Amino acid sequence: MKKEHFTIVLLLLATYGVYRLYESFWISITVATLLAISTHHIQMGFFTLTRSRFWASALSTLVLSILFFAPLGYFLFHISVMLQNLDPAMLKTIDTNLRDWIAHLPPTFSRAETKIEALLSDFDTNALAQHLLDYASQIGSFAMAFLTKTVFILIFYFVALYYGKDIFEFFKRSAHFPQQESTLIMFEMRSSMSVVFYSIIATAVFEGALFGIAVEYLGYNGLLFGIMYGFASLIPVIGGIIMWLPFALFELSMGHTHNALFITLYTIIVISIIADTFVKPVIIKIINQKLIKPQEKINELIIFFAIIAGLGTFGFWGMIIGPAITVLFLTLMKITEAATSEEEYR
Repeated sequence: MKKEHFTIVLLLLATYGVYRLYESFWISITVATLLAISTHHIQMGFFTLTRSRFWASALSTLVLSILFFAPLGYFLFHISVMLQNLDPAMLKTIDTNLRDWIAHLPPTFSRAETKIEALLSDFDTNALAQHLLDYASQIGSFAMAFLTKTVFILIFYFVALYYGKDIFEFFKRSAHFPQQESTLIMFEMRSSMSVVFYSIIATAVFEGALFGIAVEYLGYNGLLFGIMYGFASLIPVIGGIIMWLPFALFELSMGHTHNALFITLYTIIVISIIADTFVKPVIIKIINQKLIKPQEKINELIIFFAIIAGLGTFGFWGMIIGPAITVLFLTLMKITEAATSEEEYR
């Protein structure tokens, strides 16, 4: 066996060994790497202030944990506690109010009334309370698993920021990847992923704050429901509905008709129409102008479908992984197109 072939075989075996060794961490490593690429501007800002790559990476990690992971941890903890302390008497009140509300429906909805009554006939508040306690236990377990994964993501994120440039240069030299193509890939990934990431954060914070203010006005935990709405709003098309509709139905079942009407109209008019249709595009446009040049801009519809596909394939972190895979594919296609055009020109 030739020396080169022997080295390639060893390299393949070592690669497989590394893959199996870090198999349970690949999602965390991938997410952390993509987040590091997306938040490169934050690190550069801190580096300008501190003149230290270590402190710039550490402060960027702190900012990410506060903006992204702390709200998720707060949400999971409070939901688990809320379900564990759920009062069965409240479920009975909801059942009574729903039956009373159905009894006063107009004759036009008589067919729907029959179907709803059939559903409520099997409604057992004690069994539901027990199921909710089971769900609370599952959420608690999920919260602990999520916390563990979060710690690893933050560790890998710091490593990617602090050593990322050296690691990238090492792999580029080892793979003999052309300088121009590698620079273009990193540049395109950094520009497009930054816009995706900051747009996600801006959307979640802005719309979550608007919903949280309204819920706080009604006497509920505005911070908790604001965080819930913020993350729900990241789901395209139906994100907001899966938050305000159950909330409105809950208020209606508790006999608070005015609150249900208020939250429905407020969410549709203020958040869905004014904020989402008119204000959010302005915010995203400002982000685009600040971070990337016009010729580097990627089509918003492509990002939209990339987020949907990512969520469906990879779950929550698909909103980061989906656009990254799409941007990488488009960049490689651009490189192939340029190489083909160059050969034809020759």
